[in-house]
Amino acid sequence: MKIAIVTDAWFPQVNGVVRTLAATVAELHKRGHEVELITPERFLTVALPGYSQIRVAISPRFSARRMLDGFGPDLVHIATEGPIGWSARGWCQARNVPFTTAFHTRFPEYLSVRTGISAERFWPIMQRFHAPSKGVMVATPSLARELEARGIGPTRPWSRGIDQELFTPMGETLPELADLPRPILLNVGRVAPEKNLEAFLDLNTEGTKVVVGDGPALAEMRRLYPKVVFLGALAGERLAAAYRSADAFVFPSRTDTFGLVIIEALSCGLPVAAYPVPGPLDILGEQGRGVDHDFPATVAALDEDLGVAVARALRLDRQAAGIFARRYTWPRATDQFLAAVAKAARDHKAQAIPELV
Repeated sequence: MKIAIVTDAWFPQVNGVVRTLAATVAELHKRGHEVELITPERFLTVALPGYSQIRVAISPRFSARRMLDGFGPDLVHIATEGPIGWSARGWCQARNVPFTTAFHTRFPEYLSVRTGISAERFWPIMQRFHAPSKGVMVATPSLARELEARGIGPTRPWSRGIDQELFTPMGETLPELADLPRPILLNVGRVAPEKNLEAFLDLNTEGTKVVVGDGPALAEMRRLYPKVVFLGALAGERLAAAYRSADAFVFPSRTDTFGLVIIEALSCGLPVAAYPVPGPLDILGEQGRGVDHDFPATVAALDEDLGVAVARALRLDRQAAGIFARRYTWPRATDQFLAAVAKAARDHKAQAIPELV
């Protein structure tokens, strides 16, 4: 199948969307699919105001359409609701080419945090964007239910995976963390207002808090929390080493649609502390033993009091955490992606055949 994947988020950004797309494209190539990537690196871009790490394509409409015309995809997958995504959406409608979309990011809530405007003002934009999609891919059942309640769908499951050769309990630890007071409490992710980092950094806990990641709030966080160790962005072996060096992973976000870093941490043998909200609940379950409570050991602690969750997580079995994460693989996630795009193509073809009278 010839699949065009369109995204406004791409390297050098380091986030769950980019890592998911990169891993999926690699799996698609292994299976013999022809993939065309349409990303910001192919356009003239400008830094997003207040968030210099993200660059936005300037007037991508005609260039994006020219790229899609040249490739001639059987189907287009639009990963983001940005300028490139809107341009691809318009091309698909004009050329009658089926497309799927994904709901990776809660932009209404993120924009609300940044502007002070109610998130409900932004949801109609999301509804309009996804309305013509043949399938809206979502990482979790709870997100699917929420979107369908808002009239966004039909939804299709598309979970996540990890590089299980990289993220493993066995391997090097990070030298920068070797001599820090224990326990080491780690967070990995974008340093931005919507991540609710203050809930973690304000905890009165023993040991050392460590944050891995970059973002628009990094300088301010360093000023406000001088005792916290901010390592900036890490990737590859150094990121895996950071997970292995810690005693618990703390995930304070209430707005993530999944939380890829949760399963990365678990895969490195690091128990998790989080709020009982969508995302963590869909991975860990209420009791920290999986959504179906089917895992024989507890690998995470979820509590509305994040300090209580941290204290419980520090007592959990690291070996069990590593075993639990084995269920999340990119081949399995890519199976779901291909099932969604294949159904979209079939449904489009069926609608194009006039009914026999």
